[in-house]
Amino acid sequence: MNLQNILNIKYPFIQGGMANITNGDFAADVSNAGGLGIITTGGFSPDELRENIRICKSKTNKPFGVNVIMMHWDIDEIAKVLVEEKVEVITTGAGNPEKYIDYWKNNNIKIFPVVSTTSLAIRMQRLGVDGIIAEGQEAGGHIGEATTMTLTPQIADVVNIPIISAGGIASGRQILASEVLGATGVQMGTVLLGTRECPIHDNYKEKLIKSKNSQVIVIGRINGLATRMIKNKMTREYLEKEKMGATKEELEIYTFGALRKSAKLGDLKDGSIMAGQSVEQIKEILPIEKLFEKLYSEYKEEREKLCRSI
Repeated sequence: MNLQNILNIKYPFIQGGMANITNGDFAADVSNAGGLGIITTGGFSPDELRENIRICKSKTNKPFGVNVIMMHWDIDEIAKVLVEEKVEVITTGAGNPEKYIDYWKNNNIKIFPVVSTTSLAIRMQRLGVDGIIAEGQEAGGHIGEATTMTLTPQIADVVNIPIISAGGIASGRQILASEVLGATGVQMGTVLLGTRECPIHDNYKEKLIKSKNSQVIVIGRINGLATRMIKNKMTREYLEKEKMGATKEELEIYTFGALRKSAKLGDLKDGSIMAGQSVEQIKEILPIEKLFEKLYSEYKEEREKLCRSI
């Protein structure tokens, strides 16, 4: 893997952008530990984003980036803030960044869109992005239909820019598998929720450790926005209403502000406990630095084993 050479970081790891969670402090912690820390625009106004970028700069001299949710209510102003604050790396999600690619590229920003289809990956390459984050449905939060194991090699077959694999990655073996499938690095989210520095409520972290893969479910497949999270009272009520034919607006009553309830207030009944299918691999709460050391060590060991067996 050589993403670390492309981004000038220690490990080939990008931290996934998670709304209401990944702020300037956390991004700095990730970058100081050797990955690419990412501040999310989800839940931030343009002014709050600017403040968090400056917080991150004050706490690290390492590279970091910003994840841009393209559905943001003030996306034009967000796009300007990124240029004005001289952000070096942007990842994008929840929409097509085509409108802003030339603007950002002309200001020397590296762009890595999160995609869930080969067609979008091809289009993004034509528009001049620096790499593709191929995110499979194993991921937590909003998801597409393809799995990481199918999406990564399919995108590798149709583009010639760096590919970062994402979705369900929480061990050295999975990092190695991503490399074999064509990835030059990985993006991780769920496993980073289970770190000491992650600014989510302790109730959320305890739930992650106790949860099995069988407790993770997807809501919104019928008439909403497909989202993977841990089962609770909110998901049961949502799914019941969804199956009865509730409209998207009616379903939003359950999800509006729900992530903040769980992440900030520790409400595990009515909050949205977003997590991917790798949740069962979170066994303990570790400092980010130790987690990265562990993952990269596992990756190298598994790679050596594979080479010896060939």
